[in-house]
Amino acid sequence: MSTASTRLPEGRYGRSADQRADRKLKVVGGVLGVALIALIGWFGYDYVGGTGISAQVISFKAVSDGAVEAHLEVRKDAGVSGYCTLRSQNAEGVEVGRADFRFGQDSSRVDKVVTLRTTARGSTAELLGCHTG
Repeated sequence: MSTASTRLPEGRYGRSADQRADRKLKVVGGVLGVALIALIGWFGYDYVGGTGISAQVISFKAVSDGAVEAHLEVRKDAGVSGYCTLRSQNAEGVEVGRADFRFGQDSSRVDKVVTLRTTARGSTAELLGCHTG
């Protein structure tokens, strides 16, 4: 006695439902993969090249109970104006001052000492970020 085959004859009835589903999944996966790569590329480009101004705090000191002086080094494209936001915290970590400082000089590198007014003695001067505009 022999057993009967449950397979359909090759090429007689077209593609199976599994083959069609596999093809759709491959197409959808490819489209989503390309979209993800494009999104990551756009975020990377915006992060690296999107900002026209950057800065760093070189040094700082509390000059009184109501002020902190910070030495900023700002790098930007020549002719671009912008501002940087600084904040100061006391020894317990409570924010005691925050301010924006504008940089509109034509040079591409600006060294400037700024005074940040505080509500109590500050123990830090932290650069939160810089923006064009």
